[in-house]
Amino acid sequence: MRFFRHRLPGLPALALLIATAGCSSSDDTPSATVPSPNTKVTKLCRNLDKVLPRKVDGLDRNDPQPRSALTAGWGSPAIILRCGVARPAEMDDPEADGLEADGVGWLLQKLDDGSFRFTTTLRAVYVEVSLPKAHTGDGVAPLVDLAPAVKKAIPEGIAS
Repeated sequence: MRFFRHRLPGLPALALLIATAGCSSSDDTPSATVPSPNTKVTKLCRNLDKVLPRKVDGLDRNDPQPRSALTAGWGSPAIILRCGVARPAEMDDPEADGLEADGVGWLLQKLDDGSFRFTTTLRAVYVEVSLPKAHTGDGVAPLVDLAPAVKKAIPEGIAS
């Protein structure tokens, strides 16, 4: 019978190994919280996922983790779309900023870090698009690219 002896690295070396394992270059994958809407909304969101463009504002699709038909992303830092989100409280504010991009209405929220969050208005489901500060210079181009898919998959109406 043969016995093999393995020497375990010392505690400092083991700590260094663990620390560097978590810092790989693949950590630039975006992440997003996946909404948890009801079955009807989930079905509409899955339909949206099927018709989303491969590119938005010239950026390739780069879906966030965890993977879900309710989320999508493009570029790095990623423009993130989440479908089936809750109604933002800001929609009750008559002074809230809004805009229209290619036939789709959006609530505009400027965040403290210089990024923007847009949420569809007058659609049966709330769709949210987060635009990182690095991509705000192109105005509403990402929303124009997403509008055909939103119009095709998410009917006009009031989300419940």
